[in-house]
Amino acid sequence: IKELGHDYTGNPGTGDCSLCGVADQDRAPPPSCRCAWNFSLSELFQGPVYLYYELTNFYQNNRRYGVSRDDAQLSGLQSALRHPVNECFPYQFSAKGVPIAPCGAIANSLFNDTFTLWHQRLSGGPYVEVPLDRTGIAWWTDYHVKFHNPPLVNGSLALAFKGTTRPPNWPVPVYQLSPDPNNTGFINQDFVVWMRTAALPWFRKLYARIRQGNYSAGLPRGNYRVNITYNYPVRAFGGHKRIILSNISWMGGKNPFLGIAYLVVGSLCILTGFVMLVVYIRYQDQNDEAEDQE
Repeated sequence: IKELGHDYTGNPGTGDCSLCGVADQDRAPPPSCRCAWNFSLSELFQGPVYLYYELTNFYQNNRRYGVSRDDAQLSGLQSALRHPVNECFPYQFSAKGVPIAPCGAIANSLFNDTFTLWHQRLSGGPYVEVPLDRTGIAWWTDYHVKFHNPPLVNGSLALAFKGTTRPPNWPVPVYQLSPDPNNTGFINQDFVVWMRTAALPWFRKLYARIRQGNYSAGLPRGNYRVNITYNYPVRAFGGHKRIILSNISWMGGKNPFLGIAYLVVGSLCILTGFVMLVVYIRYQDQNDEAEDQE
C-alpha cells in the first residue's frame, strides 16, 4: 500500500500553512485561511486513490463526548427535533432556548476544512482540477439506516428544520451543508462520516475518492497542488492535522496498529501458555511424589 501525507497543522516555520496556524492559536475558530501543499510524482500512483484527513490528540472516545448526540433526532423524527435529549447538553438548546439540530458535542465539532486537488501534467503548463468523488464515503448502514432527514414541508427542507438553530460552531444551518439536495441535512456524507466516532485519539476519516475521468487508474506523474481551506482549530489542544493520499489492497488500507496489537497479544498468549505449562509440570511432579508416599 502506497501513502503520501502532509502535516498542515501550521506550526511556525513549517511552510505555507504556518500563517493559518498562528491564526488557529490566537482565535477559535480561526478566520478562513487558505494554504497549499505542493508535491510531485515521478511515476503513476496506482489507483483507486483515497483522500483522507487525519487528526491527532482528539479524543472522540471520551465518554461524555461519545454520548453527546440524539439518535432519534438524527433519524429524522420531528418530535426529537424540537425536544433534543439531555445527553446533548450543553449543546441541547441555544442561549435563547431554541433547540439545536443536530444537537450534541460531536455534531458541534464537525470537521470543516476543505480540499481541492490540482494536476500539472507538463512543467510550466496549466493546472487542471482533479475530480474528487465525495459520494459513497460513509458506511452504507449509517447513510441508509441510521441517518434520515425529517419529512419535507411544502417540498422544503429548510421549513422542515424551522424552529431549530444551528450548532454554535457551525457557520450555516444543517440544511445548507451542501447545494446538492441528496447530500445535505442529516444525510450529508461528511457529517455522517464525522458522526461515526473513532476508538483512538489519533484517527483518519475518508474525505473523497479519486476514481473519475483520466484519474480512474490513479494519479499520473506530474506536479500536484492541494489547495486547503483552513478552518478547523487544533493547536489549542495540541493536535495535528494531516492530509493523506492512499490506495488500498483487498484487505483495506494501511493500519499498522491492528497488526502490532495482534502480534503483542499473540506473543503474550504464547508466553502465558509456556508459564502455565511449567507450573503444571512442576506441581504435577509434586502431586505424583505425594501420592507415591501415601
